[in-house]
Amino acid sequence: DGNVYETMEIGEQLWMAENLKVSHYNDGSEIPTGYSNSEWGWLDMGAYAVYDDDPVNADVYGNLYNWYTVDDSRGVCPDGFHVPSDEEFMELEMELGMSEEEANSTGWRGTNEGSKLAGNSDLWNSGDLENNSEFGTSGFSAFPAGYRSTNGFYYDIDYRSYFWSWSSAEFNNYKAWYRYLFYSNSNVSRFTNFKHYGYSIRCLRD
Repeated sequence: DGNVYETMEIGEQLWMAENLKVSHYNDGSEIPTGYSNSEWGWLDMGAYAVYDDDPVNADVYGNLYNWYTVDDSRGVCPDGFHVPSDEEFMELEMELGMSEEEANSTGWRGTNEGSKLAGNSDLWNSGDLENNSEFGTSGFSAFPAGYRSTNGFYYDIDYRSYFWSWSSAEFNNYKAWYRYLFYSNSNVSRFTNFKHYGYSIRCLRD
């Protein structure tokens, strides 16, 4: 789609330092968008949304994609990149100091890894995430892009950052793994949620 993304290397991984903004799959076919609140939560195919339907938000924070976009064989990341697996997110977290035991657990994990992953302090609401001395040190620069819920409403821009992960053995038919940063917490949450939610995507080099 002509987008240009900053990247950064963490350990042996090369990550995008920005959220994905594409509106097409790699074969050129369009990713559907424009669904109403009542339609969004019932989709069983890939789709994306822009927070509050405001193009400015897409420019700054990227698009919000449901998990079916992640799972589409046409590919949503640029050539040579992919949506990271749950295990690849764990590798990132452990590189930043999280123990393997913590990385494999669920809920809030680690100590300051969330602050390390976050960035762009002018976008975050003030709290423990931003006020930690390690804020922004990894270069990952997570944005507080908020999310689109199953009811179609948008929530918590400037407060929360969510990222889908991909796995051929996803959690179950209804839910998939994600990562979550919150303005008042300096660590990282790993949990599952319904695939109809609209979350951000960060791509990782193959």
